[in-house]
Amino acid sequence: MTYNIALQFEDGVTRIIPCEADELVSEAAFRAKINIPLDCRDGACGTCKCHCESGSYTQGVYIDDALTEEEASQGYLLTCQTRPQSDCVIRVPASSAACKTAVASHAGPLTVIDRTSSTTVSFTLRADKPVSFLPGQYVNLGIPGTGEHRAYSFSSAPGQTELSFLIRDVPDGLMSRFMRHTAQAGDSMQFTGPYGSFYLRPVERPVLMLAGGTGLAPFLSMLRWLQTQPVAQPIRLAYGVNGNDDLVELATLDALKAALPDFDYFTCVVDPASGHPRLGYVTDHLSAADLHAGNADVYVCGPPPMVEGVRRWMAGVGVAPAHFYFEKFSAASEGAAA
Repeated sequence: MTYNIALQFEDGVTRIIPCEADELVSEAAFRAKINIPLDCRDGACGTCKCHCESGSYTQGVYIDDALTEEEASQGYLLTCQTRPQSDCVIRVPASSAACKTAVASHAGPLTVIDRTSSTTVSFTLRADKPVSFLPGQYVNLGIPGTGEHRAYSFSSAPGQTELSFLIRDVPDGLMSRFMRHTAQAGDSMQFTGPYGSFYLRPVERPVLMLAGGTGLAPFLSMLRWLQTQPVAQPIRLAYGVNGNDDLVELATLDALKAALPDFDYFTCVVDPASGHPRLGYVTDHLSAADLHAGNADVYVCGPPPMVEGVRRWMAGVGVAPAHFYFEKFSAASEGAAA
């Protein structure tokens, strides 16, 4: 059995490496030419101490000076003594440069450009090989002919060659102008990644997803991934936008609802003239019951005012979720605040 180990470094870089079930994580990293912190290799010094964000594993022999019982109970491990029992996400207390590795670079042609919406462009790239990332992560996508790049979350599931994205059509934005007026199928684009700590954790309790505008993208990635990783917990998505033209991928969401029996979603629009049945912000249409008395994981992706609005809403209803994960982004005119 081979497992995927996502090594997350302090500078935001993620490297995903294969590790055999009977192989030590430190050995798998070395085989991938990644020099994670390591010294004694015997579980005695603690140099290779890392934190497991998700996944299961077994550990060999080590001494308390290297890893205390309390640290072990909190998910800390010694990579020189750890063998995986599932896919794992491991946070490494060092930069990717210090570990003599670098973020992966990719290139591929544009295969689909959808300009149907007046405010949002969706597009698809084809990579030369499947790209590994955690559902919800992002890449830095180069803007052809400029030397500039912008950060965008995948809206496609991990492990595929077809990679999709959603971008806000920002007035005078470099990527917006390229995608709206210049880009053609067959144009090559380059990107580096994956990056980010906003990704789907193991679904062990009800999940509430809150998306503002193109903050929908990482949730599409998560939901598409869940199609092949069924869970027994309810998942609810609240998708808020400023105006009717900002509502995109509704057919995709309907298809996901049909494919995932425990998934449901609703949309709302801020513009009072939109005629939408739900007006206002996403938190106007939620209640304390959506937090399941605190036994829920909440994910938010949207502009900063939305993230802060969700914090205020949770404080107002007096319920704190088990976990609160968020990704803030800034874009002109992107203001679907909570």
